[in-house]
Amino acid sequence: MLSLIGTAIVGIIVGAIAKLLMPGKDPGGILVTMLIGIAGAFLARFVGSGVFGWYRDGTAPGWIASILGAILLLWIWRLINRNRTV
Repeated sequence: MLSLIGTAIVGIIVGAIAKLLMPGKDPGGILVTMLIGIAGAFLARFVGSGVFGWYRDGTAPGWIASILGAILLLWIWRLINRNRTV
């Protein structure tokens, strides 16, 4: 349970960093960016432990992997919402 909380906390910080590294107009605002950061941290943990065997139970994903996961998800989010009018 603590690893999920740790991943969520890392994700919130990572979302802010991803936003700084990928500036631009985001559909949904900062809340969506933070949620994408959390999802990026979970994605990094899933891929890191499942594919590469980097993370064990009870460990949070690494910062760089989490930031890369968040940037990937933010890029996908922008592609999906590119033509929407808000």
